Amino acid sequence: MAARPRPSSDEAREALRDAMARLAAGDQSALEDIYRATRVKLFGITLRILGDPKEAEDALQDVYVNLWQRADRYDPTRASPIAWLSAFARNRAIDRLRTGKVRGGSVPVEEAAPLPDERPLADALLIDAQQAAQIHKCLGALDARTQGHIRAAFFEGYTYAQLAENADVPLGTMKSWIRRGLQRLRACLEASEAS
Repeated sequence: MAARPRPSSDEAREALRDAMARLAAGDQSALEDIYRATRVKLFGITLRILGDPKEAEDALQDVYVNLWQRADRYDPTRASPIAWLSAFARNRAIDRLRTGKVRGGSVPVEEAAPLPDERPLADALLIDAQQAAQIHKCLGALDARTQGHIRAAFFEGYTYAQLAENADVPLGTMKSWIRRGLQRLRACLEASEAS
């Protein structure tokens, strides 16, 4: 079975526009399409402002609940869907800062307001969402030890030295485990692209 080709940036943008229009018209399934297409980008925005994954998730939930209630307010002549949703997420995170709902670790409100978004463009993230899902699927196929070390190193920011110390193994051993795990991960990803 051949893999579905990835949508182009224009196709992804148009699909998101269509989902926004469907949601505004009351199509409940459109919210799931919007969520799948935007969650990575919007979570990144809320996390950068709030500095805490749990707080960022709460803010993101607020974004989608409010989107459900206000989808008809989106005007495609004024902004792209992802630009509008990004501003919405940013504002929701800043609102949480202003109302004092956030624990320590967040940036001050005055610093969050002008915070630039230096992440990849939303269109690139929309296309990369499928790749991210495949990466997590391939990660799940690795043994638990290797999977845990790779996740800790690449998603949680642990250094190889920290991982080696935590596992009570020499640094070279940890590097070898991760290197072999990454080789298996790459092989899985290449196989999925070829199918």
